[in-house]
Amino acid sequence: MTARSAVPAGLAIVALLALASLCVGFAELDLRTVLTDPGAALLLSASRVPRTLAAILTGASMAVAGLIMQVIVRNRFVEPTTAGTAQSAALGLLAVVMLAPGAPLLVKMTAAGITALAGTAFFLLLVRRLPPSQPLLVPLVGIVFGGIIGAVETFIAYEADLIQYLGVWMNGEFSGVIAGRYELLWLCGAMAALAFFTADRFTVASLGREASTGLGLDYGRTLALGLTVVAMTTALVVVTVGTIPFVGLVVPNLVSRAMGDNLRRSLPVVAIAGAALVLACDLLGRLIQYPYEVPVGTVFGVLGAALFLTILLGEPRRAG
Repeated sequence: MTARSAVPAGLAIVALLALASLCVGFAELDLRTVLTDPGAALLLSASRVPRTLAAILTGASMAVAGLIMQVIVRNRFVEPTTAGTAQSAALGLLAVVMLAPGAPLLVKMTAAGITALAGTAFFLLLVRRLPPSQPLLVPLVGIVFGGIIGAVETFIAYEADLIQYLGVWMNGEFSGVIAGRYELLWLCGAMAALAFFTADRFTVASLGREASTGLGLDYGRTLALGLTVVAMTTALVVVTVGTIPFVGLVVPNLVSRAMGDNLRRSLPVVAIAGAALVLACDLLGRLIQYPYEVPVGTVFGVLGAALFLTILLGEPRRAG
């Protein structure tokens, strides 16, 4: 499959899923109802449209962030939720909620971004001490590292009677997304666009420090850029909708198996596939126990685990 054929097909799928997302819910909407009922029109503009856009932006940006993290770490089995990035972002958010409960969303995002960046940088330092001949140690270290941060969060949240809030942050869902509470996710789109425009640098950086430096790349600056994209994207998503596991892990792997490792060619497809999968899981979560909802983080956790097992047991990726 080529990017030229995959992008239009993917966009068509996302458009169909977005249309379904606008119509499906406790109050079913159609064009005639929206045009004749002011309440239905308000529901569409204040809830359904923001929710649909949030799902698209979240899926696309987290898939791109996962691909960038895999390039930085040079390991296909890591992503922000399995490398301590998401847990670090939640720790910063928890600190703000405890110290300044009335802080605006931008302050919470900034704190989460700083702790996410610090956690990701520390994970990278840990990874560099691992033997290159043992690539599976990298995700194991990431899981342990994230588990330690998660345990610290749980202890602090328990002492501060914030366990329920922490549970919401660590299990992403879109039911509470309304106009005025999702707009920060557009910054995730900006991060994904930045990753696309600098994709060639990341492709060269994936060769390693020595090889990329020999080709004239400023490896340190590229690494810092990648860390910033991953940390800020993760922080924005955690603050706005919570954590959605496996998006940044399975989507880049599935796309790279079909298209190879050229980031400029594969990044648009990765973004579209991430948006489509998150939208589909959000729709499925609304329909499984209709009219009640299952959080998208739970649905994607099950689907993502199945897809990840398929990747592990499948044929080797095609080099590109």
